[in-house]
Amino acid sequence: MKTFCGRANPTTGTMEWLEQDENYDYHQEIARSRYADMLHDKDRNMKYYQGIRAAVSRVKERGEKAIVLDIGTGTGLLSMMAASAGADFCYAVEVFKPMANAAVKIVEKNGFRDKIKVINKHSTEVTVGPDGDMQCRANILVTELFDTELIGEGALPTYEHAHKYLVQEGCEAVPHRATVYVQLVESKRMWSWNKLFPVHVEAEDGEKIIVSPSEMENCPGVPSVCDIQLNQMPLSDFTILSDVVTMFSVDFSKPVRSASTCYRVQLEPVKSGKAQIVLSWWDMDMDPSGMINCTMAPYWVKSTSAFQWRDHWMQCVYFLPNEEPVLQGEKVYLTACRDEYSVWYKLQKARGEEENKADVRVESPVCRCQAHLLWNRPRFGELNDQNRTRQYIESLMKVLKTDSVCLCISDGSLLPVLAHYLGAKQVEYYFFFKVNHLEDKIKIIEARPELLTSSHLDDKKISVLVGEPFFTTSLLPWHNLYFWYARTAVTSHLSSDVTVLPQSASLHMMIVEFQDLWRIRSPCGTCEGFDVQTMDDMIKNSLNFRESKEAEPHPLWEYPCKSLSDPQEVLTFDFRKTVPQHCLSTEGSVNLLRIGKSHGAVLWMEYHLAADISVSTGLMQISNEKGNCEWNPHCKQAVYFFSSVIESETVSDLPSAVTYAIDFDTKTGEIAMDFKL
Repeated sequence: MKTFCGRANPTTGTMEWLEQDENYDYHQEIARSRYADMLHDKDRNMKYYQGIRAAVSRVKERGEKAIVLDIGTGTGLLSMMAASAGADFCYAVEVFKPMANAAVKIVEKNGFRDKIKVINKHSTEVTVGPDGDMQCRANILVTELFDTELIGEGALPTYEHAHKYLVQEGCEAVPHRATVYVQLVESKRMWSWNKLFPVHVEAEDGEKIIVSPSEMENCPGVPSVCDIQLNQMPLSDFTILSDVVTMFSVDFSKPVRSASTCYRVQLEPVKSGKAQIVLSWWDMDMDPSGMINCTMAPYWVKSTSAFQWRDHWMQCVYFLPNEEPVLQGEKVYLTACRDEYSVWYKLQKARGEEENKADVRVESPVCRCQAHLLWNRPRFGELNDQNRTRQYIESLMKVLKTDSVCLCISDGSLLPVLAHYLGAKQVEYYFFFKVNHLEDKIKIIEARPELLTSSHLDDKKISVLVGEPFFTTSLLPWHNLYFWYARTAVTSHLSSDVTVLPQSASLHMMIVEFQDLWRIRSPCGTCEGFDVQTMDDMIKNSLNFRESKEAEPHPLWEYPCKSLSDPQEVLTFDFRKTVPQHCLSTEGSVNLLRIGKSHGAVLWMEYHLAADISVSTGLMQISNEKGNCEWNPHCKQAVYFFSSVIESETVSDLPSAVTYAIDFDTKTGEIAMDFKL
C-alpha cells in the first residue's frame, strides 16, 4: 500500500502530492513528534508522578480497588507510574498504532504486563463490560491531552465522553484541574505580527506613504492562536497594562462540557495605553488541594529560579480584533469565548451592567481581507521591519530608471508599490492586493512564470526583475530559491541588459551549542526510573527512515544558542545566470573556536540585493565573546542535528574542525548534507 504526502516543490513554488511508502506518515509523525521533549520535561513528569501517587492513595484509603484509565498513553509512562504507585489495574488508551505497539513493548520491558492493558483505539470507541475493552469503569482518570492553548488537541470532548461512558461518578482525576490566566499588554512588536503598518517612501517627488486598505485595517484576523516561547520576549518589547487574572478553569474530576461558551472578567488597567494583545498561559493542579502544581507562567510572573524549559507547552499570544485605548484605573471587561478546540478574546469598556450582558457572545474572528490567510505572523513582522524595507528601497533606487519595465516575482510583496513610487514606468506583478489605488499602475499577471507571454507584458522586455524573494510554500531557507527557477523560466522576456535584484544569494552555515533545543532530538534512556529506550530507538529509526540527511526549520530567536565556529559561506547562487543543469556541490571544513557541545549546524540564506546591500534570513550578529547569537526574528532557520554530540571542555579538547559535504540538486531544489565531527 502507498500513501500520498504533500510536499513543497522548490522548483515550481507549488505544493505537490508525492507517493511514499505506507510507513512514511508514521515515520514523519514519530521523527517530528515531541515525545522526546515530553520525556525530558522533568517538572511535568515529577508532578504527574506525585499526583498519581496521591490519587491512588486516596482511592485505597476509601477501601476501593484503584482502576486507572490513561487516555493518550504515548509511551505508557503515566500508566507505569500508576502501576508502581499501587494501582490494581490500568487501561492505557493510544490511538496511534506505532505508538501503541511501542507502549506494549515498554510496559513489558518494565515488568507491568499483568497490570497494564494497552488499547489501540480512540477513547470514544473504547467499550466497557465483561466482553469490552475495559472490564469496568475506572475510578482514576489520568490524561495528558493538552497543548499550549490547553484545549487545542480535543481535551474537552475527550473528557466529556470519558465521564459519560468510561469512568465512575466522583472519580479521581490527574490532573485535577487546569486554570487559564490572561494579561493585557501593548506591544508594537507583537502587534506587527497582525497588522500592516504604514510604509514611508522618500521618492524624488516627495514622501509617499503606503497604507493598508480599510478592510485590512479593520479585519479581526484569523482565530488561530500564536504560540511562542514568551520567555524569549524581553520586557522592553511590551508594556503590561493589567495584572494577571484567572480567565477560566476546568475541573477534570467532574463531568466536563465541551459546548461553546464564554467567560468574562473585569480588569482594572494598571497603566494607560493601547490594549492590543492578550498574553495567556495555564497551570495544572495535579491534586484537589493544589499543592502539586505545574505552571507555564512566563519569567516575569513566576518568581522561582528553577525554570523548566519545554517546547510541547509554551505560551499564547492572542490579537484583539482592534486596538483599544485603556486608561489606568478605568475598568474594562475582557471576554474569552471558546469552542471545542480554540479560544478568542474581545475587550469592552465597562458600561451599564444590562447592556454588557446582552453583548457577551463574541463570534469567532474571520479574516475578511485575505491578508491574514496569505501572510503568516512572521511574514507580517517581516513586512513591517523598517530596516529591511529601507534596504530594499535603497537597492531599488540604485537600479530603477524612469523607463524601467519592472517584473516582481514574490508572494504578497510590497516591492511593486515601492518600485512604482520610486519611478518605474511600468510594474508587472504576479499577485498583489488592490491597495493604494494603483490598479492602473501595477498590472497583476495571473499566469505561472513558464506560461508568461509577450502579450502579458504588452510586448515589452523586462529591464528590472525583482523579488524579495518570499514564497508561502517555502519551509526551509533555500526553498525561496524558487525565484531563481522563475527567473530561468522568464529568460526570453528579459532585456539583454536586465538587472536582477537580488543579484545573487549565498548559503551560510555555523556550528552551534543549543541551550535547550537539543532536548527535542536527544535520547532519554530512563524517565522517572522507567526504561523508555524503545521510544528512543523508535525515534532514531524514523529519523533514519528518510530524514537523516535533512535539516528542519526552527525560529531560532525563540531557542538560544551559542556559536562554536565562525559563520561560513558554503554555496553561492548567481541569479544573473539561469539555473545550471548540474548539481552544485561543496565540501570543506569549519574550525571550532569555542568550547561547548556541538549539537548541530544552523544554515540560512543571505540575499545580495545590490553591490553593498545584503539581507540575512539567519544570523544578524554574534553579540558577545561567549558566542551568543542574534537571529532574524521573521524567518525560520534550518537546523541539522548531529547524530552524536562532541563535547569539548577545554581548548585542548577542541576537535580541529567539522567536515561537511553539501549538495544542491538543481532538479529538485533540495539540499542534502552530511557532517563529520
